[in-house]
Amino acid sequence: MADVTHILNAIEQGDPQAVEELLPLVYDELRHLAAQKMSQEPPGQTLQATALVHEAYIRLVEVKDQCWHNRNHFFMAAAEAMRRILVERARRKKCLKQGGTRQKIELSEANLITESSSDDLLALDEALHRLSTEEPSIADLVKLRYFGGLTIDQVAEIQGISRRAAIDHWIYARSWLAREIKMNGETKPE
Repeated sequence: MADVTHILNAIEQGDPQAVEELLPLVYDELRHLAAQKMSQEPPGQTLQATALVHEAYIRLVEVKDQCWHNRNHFFMAAAEAMRRILVERARRKKCLKQGGTRQKIELSEANLITESSSDDLLALDEALHRLSTEEPSIADLVKLRYFGGLTIDQVAEIQGISRRAAIDHWIYARSWLAREIKMNGETKPE
């Protein structure tokens, strides 16, 4: 873990060789997170977990003046990058379909959406954006759990909160997002 933090600091200092050293250290974990997320996507996806990892990694290291405080902060940024990539793909697919109707989705304990369609992912992204304006740390928890595939214990450690607080925030977030998705899905014409 110290190696990753050291390399992240070197990247921040502008060391181009550090970028090459980082990927081998974090690749397996990023690949696991991406594979977990891609397994929740509907069949027939053209994007593979490996491609998702590579695209997210490129986005992370190409950002100028990027500052990662530690390994956990890097993985939070990676989860966010993967979320953005999947949302962008969902938006492109929806544009290709020339619209579509929203469907009611149910939230489960393990995942916010068990089989994500483009519309479901877009509805979640919109609701998550609204949550981030009201409760940014709780929105980050959702990103880490859903898009990053982290456990409650891992999220609690990253956010520096107790396990109980992380569980409470997760329960609150699921309820809040379900209400927002349902409320906004009902107000849109079908």
